[in-house]
Amino acid sequence: MNDTKKDTIRIVLIDDHQLFREGVKRILAMEEGFQVVADGEDGSEALQLVTEHRPDVILMDINMPKMNGVEATRELIKAYPKVKVLILSIHDDETYVTHVLKTGASGYLLKEMDADALIEAVKVVASGGAYIHPKVTHNLIKEYRRLATEDDRHEESIGYREVEYRKPLHILTRRECEVLQLMTDGQSNRAIGESLFISEKTVKNHVSNILQKMNVNDRTQAVVEAIKKGYVIVR
Repeated sequence: MNDTKKDTIRIVLIDDHQLFREGVKRILAMEEGFQVVADGEDGSEALQLVTEHRPDVILMDINMPKMNGVEATRELIKAYPKVKVLILSIHDDETYVTHVLKTGASGYLLKEMDADALIEAVKVVASGGAYIHPKVTHNLIKEYRRLATEDDRHEESIGYREVEYRKPLHILTRRECEVLQLMTDGQSNRAIGESLFISEKTVKNHVSNILQKMNVNDRTQAVVEAIKKGYVIVR
């Protein structure tokens, strides 16, 4: 009988590189409330492991020899529509992300992430949110703006209207505005801290305040909403 605490986040890890799996397991083992209940080396093992262990989150590599992460995620979603899959990838190209998200994955994380990003991503996805690596989010936004510009080219005779950039000082502090802009630029919490000469813990507090004040669930939603309302500049 499983004696795992009810609030423990149970994780299944699927990746064909053993050293990478061991590294991820060590990181997760250091976080209170996390438990890797099983791991495998190919997408074909995912359905069996999920059926057996019923995890809260599946960490899934996108590139594997027999069955890749996209195919495995598609099969998992068919069998368990509410399953939460967080894709691990080396690719920051937006086409990979959109393809993966169409299969029903809850998040996309680059393997270059640091330990804090991994832990944050697992927590967000486990709680029902979506997590996209900041660097990938920035690429998605740039592509969105490019496509939007192309769609509006037929209105050039009228003139393409840029979104007016205005700082949301009615809801955010000046420092929070700076953090929001750097989030849009695709910077991690650590990078934001280095840019603003503040601690990573302080950055996390600012991000939490931003999410609460903007009434959004995660960083991705905050950035998208900020762009729509002209709070930030897409650079």
